[in-house]
Amino acid sequence: MDANNDVEVPKRSSSFDFLTRKPYVPPHWASHLNPIPSHVFSLGHLPTPIHKWNLPNLPNNTEVWLKRDDLSGMQLSGNKVRKLEFLMADAVAQGADCVITIGGIQSNHCRATAVAAKYLNLDCFLILRTSKVLVDKDPGLTGNLLVERLVGAHVDLVSKEEYAKIGSETLTKILKEKLINEGRRPYVIPVGGSNSLGTWGYIEAIWEIEQQLQTGTGQRKFDDVVVACGSGGTIAGLSLGSWLSTLKAKVHAFSVCDDTDYFYDFVQGLLDGLEAGVDSRDIVNIQNAKGLGYAINTSEELKFVREIASATGVVLDPVYSGKAAYAMMKDMAENPKKWEGRKILFIHTGGLLGLYDKVEEMASFVGNWRRMDVHEDVPRKDGTGKMF
Repeated sequence: MDANNDVEVPKRSSSFDFLTRKPYVPPHWASHLNPIPSHVFSLGHLPTPIHKWNLPNLPNNTEVWLKRDDLSGMQLSGNKVRKLEFLMADAVAQGADCVITIGGIQSNHCRATAVAAKYLNLDCFLILRTSKVLVDKDPGLTGNLLVERLVGAHVDLVSKEEYAKIGSETLTKILKEKLINEGRRPYVIPVGGSNSLGTWGYIEAIWEIEQQLQTGTGQRKFDDVVVACGSGGTIAGLSLGSWLSTLKAKVHAFSVCDDTDYFYDFVQGLLDGLEAGVDSRDIVNIQNAKGLGYAINTSEELKFVREIASATGVVLDPVYSGKAAYAMMKDMAENPKKWEGRKILFIHTGGLLGLYDKVEEMASFVGNWRRMDVHEDVPRKDGTGKMF
């Protein structure tokens, strides 16, 4: 900010801006990055709120606040929306008539992309990774799949084994060439929307947080930002934005797949793609939280999701924020001195629909139901209760 502490006003002015495409002006502290996006779509309901999160068993004098990016929309929700605001603007600018992306069978990113594409009158082609015993079967309508198929996305299934041997880039290239041969104009969005262009979504999110702190009541400052990491773009934007802006919070990323070295290298590639001139290892701390594997949960992790929902009213998804919060709380219990007295901002990246894929695993410890006991002496008369 300048010497007069003038507040830069976020660029969202009215509800009529939703689904509009506008020229993009970056925060002043990011104006040296290159390339800077030319345009951005308004796809998310932003800014998302920040509130105190009354988690149990925190270290002494530790506060955790929650950035509710799970409230950035309904069909189009979570952290992927911020990346898609820039990626979809580029797709439209390039004259695309359809988009291609790829992910797991319950990919939040693929669901968000399918909805965003339809909002903008583009077709969407999804390559979804599933088990080899299910690759030739109808994938069903659970969770994200229901939304994707309702909005008319074209779904191609690939086995995890094929995916591991071929890779996402080659698979999307194959589909892109097929569509081009059919006369289409496809635009490819990478896994999780995580490329240098998509990184701008969370550079912009840091600016949003900066404005919320400056316009809020009282003097509040966050020491740490904690977030799940699944494809790398979110943590690249958060860490770079925090480093460049006045926020200057330490970013902790809990990875839910791959390993920490992979993500340090991947994030470095995104930073280099923006000519940021910074080492990823200097601006983000990445810890492993994948447990049994991507989108695979232990009973302890799922019980933690239930306990946090019961204690605080906040529902975490099982794949990303649930694992990240579980790992954060475990680290706090094992290393309380590391966190004592810190003010932490946890980014809830959404993914609620992924819980529907875990209902059988969670059924045994959710409970809390019974038939209501209505004594036989209570008067009964047909038509008394109206069935609304």
